[in-house]
Parts: sequence; structure tokens; C-alpha cells
Amino acid sequence: MSRKSTKSASKRKHPKPKGFPLTYNSCGQWSKKATLPNGQKKTFYFGPLADPDAALERFNREWPFLKEGRTPPPVDTGDGCTLMRLCNAFLTAKKAKLDSGELSGHTFGGYHQTAERMLAHFGKERRVDDLRPDDFEDFRKALSKSLGVVALRNEVNRVRIVLKYAFDNRLIDRPVAYGQGFDKPSARMLRKAKHEAGANLLEADEVKRILDAADPILRAMTYLAINTGCGNTDIGNLPKSAIDFAGGWLDYPRPKTQIARRAKLWPETLQALRAALDLRPEPKDPADADMVFLTIQRNRWVRCTPSKTTEGKFAVVDTISARFKALLKELGINGRRRLGFYTLRHVFETVAGESRDQVAVDAIMGHVDPSMGAAYRERISDARLQAVADTVHRWLFGTVATGSVVQDQAGDDRSQATGEDRPRLRIVGE
Repeated sequence: MSRKSTKSASKRKHPKPKGFPLTYNSCGQWSKKATLPNGQKKTFYFGPLADPDAALERFNREWPFLKEGRTPPPVDTGDGCTLMRLCNAFLTAKKAKLDSGELSGHTFGGYHQTAERMLAHFGKERRVDDLRPDDFEDFRKALSKSLGVVALRNEVNRVRIVLKYAFDNRLIDRPVAYGQGFDKPSARMLRKAKHEAGANLLEADEVKRILDAADPILRAMTYLAINTGCGNTDIGNLPKSAIDFAGGWLDYPRPKTQIARRAKLWPETLQALRAALDLRPEPKDPADADMVFLTIQRNRWVRCTPSKTTEGKFAVVDTISARFKALLKELGINGRRRLGFYTLRHVFETVAGESRDQVAVDAIMGHVDPSMGAAYRERISDARLQAVADTVHRWLFGTVATGSVVQDQAGDDRSQATGEDRPRLRIVGE
């Protein structure tokens, strides 16, 4: 019997449903031809003519991969790990760390956004062990269209953290292969982006304008940021017990790293903090009773809350950032898009470095010091920490804070309050 007559017999015996995407094949299979990306033409088979429903199901599952020259994923028998399952498990683990104070709301918010981007691009039911290097290359291209170079670097890093969690917790049997197409932007590209964006800084006159125009709460926050280098999460979770009003010191381990941090507070900062505390409402949550700053809704200014619309999702609320950006816009200081409340931390680090005591600056900032000296250093004198505070105060106001010790250009230490000569404070290696 000829091939043509066999095909005609198949058509009579197994009529094709209307709109059916597959065609008859003389070998007794439903099939479809495709031209692959490399130009090769190939016929794919999806099952016997006697079972068109099963063939259509297989076609719908495999065709998106076959037409692109990729291997279809294995059939999910129920024990495979989908992206939805992975993201839920990962975020649940990170939420536990957020609740225990081991993770900041800002970091958790970044992880949550990354999970949503992965699900939106790959699909909720995509198996993790099916992800291939070309999938990640396409994902990176999509990310680069909406993210800057620095944000892209951070996003690639977070995606890798999420997928590493899958293997570390035995949700998949082998590590995910990203391929070379899912790399982080090069150091050269990061430097280029930073140069094009301009310095993430505010000048002294701009900071003073902000302090003059801010309401009492935001003014106290701004003073803390420029005086001590505290960031949004630091201030949003600042307890009253961390402030020594009598001595004028801040003792506050950085929430992000729990590195000990101590800073001298200016008289202006202490005054602004007292004014803010006078306006502080009673907390909605008893756990916030020791917080310095609470919103008019009686919540923390920076917090992570469950989504009101979607179960299992969370929203990171940063009211400090929103309020500060609105003030910058009002003052006409929002021309550089990178500027925000966290810019004040950049300003502090930059200006405080003029004290020529980077060890003391790092101690105030709460930076990790990986040097050998840090392993042996047990403390830093208050005089050194105060000298850093004086440096920033002089940059901002032209003088040091009342009662502070300042070193003039000749190298002599003078008391701003009494004018008495004091012995010079020397740093090892100076």
C-alpha cells in the first residue's frame, strides 16, 4: 500500500478535531514540523493517532521548548520542585530571620521582589531542575532593560542566593547551572555607571536647607544621619535605650550586621531628638514601646508588613525615604535621581574621612573591618570618635560642637568651650 493511501486511511479512521494543531504522519503518530533557530528543519512526534487528547497534552507541554531547540522538562510526577515551591520556602525562611531581627526589612524586601521577578519571567510551575543556561541568559537580558547596572548586579546576586537555597536544602539534586550569560556586570561597567550618575552627595548648604525646612521628626532623623551615618533601617528601628542623653552618646549595634557602633551626638542632634520624642505617639504594637520614632499611625517608619491584597506576600514600608524625597522635591534638590535619605550616609562617610582616622569612621559607620588589626583591636577611644563628629560638624556649621576637642591646622588641640591647650592625641602610625 502506498504512503498516500495509508495516510488517507488514517484520516478516515482517526479524524482530526477542528483546530487541532498536529498533523497525520505515515508512521501512525501525530506530528508537527519546525524550523529550529539554527535553520535545521525537524519533525517532532507526540503520540499515536488513536489518542489525540494525550498527543495534544504532550504537544502543549513540550512544543515551547522543542521549537527553540531546547530539551523539554521531564514530566512532573509531584515530587519535583517548582519555582513557586522554592520561592515560598525561601521567603518563609527569610521571614523567620526578619522576625528574629537577623535580617533587615530592606534586605527582605529585595528578596521578595526578586522572587516575584523570577515567577513572572519563568512561570510559577516551572521546575527548578529544568532551568538551563539559555533561560538565565534571556532572564538577564530582560532584567537589563529595566534595571541600572548596580541594580542588575544586586538582582543577579539575589537570584543566585535563592537558587543556591534550593540545592542547600535538598529541594533539587544538583546545583543550578547558570552559564556564562548570567554573570554580574563588570567592575568597569559599575565604575562607568557611577561616573555617569554623578556623586551621591549633598553639599553643606543643601543639608542646612533640609534641616531648616524639615518637620521636627524628619529634622531629628536628618541630624542623626549626618551626625552618625545611620541609614533608614537604623533610624526606623532605633530604641530609646541606645541614646545616652546625659553623656551625649549613641551606642547602637547596626541592625544589618550587629556590629557594635558608638558615636558622639552633637547638642543640636540631642535637642532635635528630645523634640521628636515629645511628639511621639503611643505605639500600636507593644513591641515598639522603646522605639524613638513612630508614624502618626503609631507604626515603625521602616517595617515589613503582610500584603493586604495577596496572602503570603509582604510589603516593605519605608516612610523615611518617601518623606525625605518629597522634601527634596519641595526644595528643588531632587535634580540628581540618586539622591535620597541614604545619601546622608554617603555624605557622612565622605566628610568624616577628612578626620584622617578611618578606623574611627568605620567604627561609627558599623562597617566590617577584615584587617588583621581589627582582630587585635579591642576598643577605640571616645576622643577619636568625638574628633570624627567634630570634623563633620565643622564642615556643616563652620565650628565644632560646644565642648568638643578640635585640632587646628597647626596640629594643636583646642577646647572650643574653654580655649585651654590640651595634649595632642596621636594615632599609631601617624
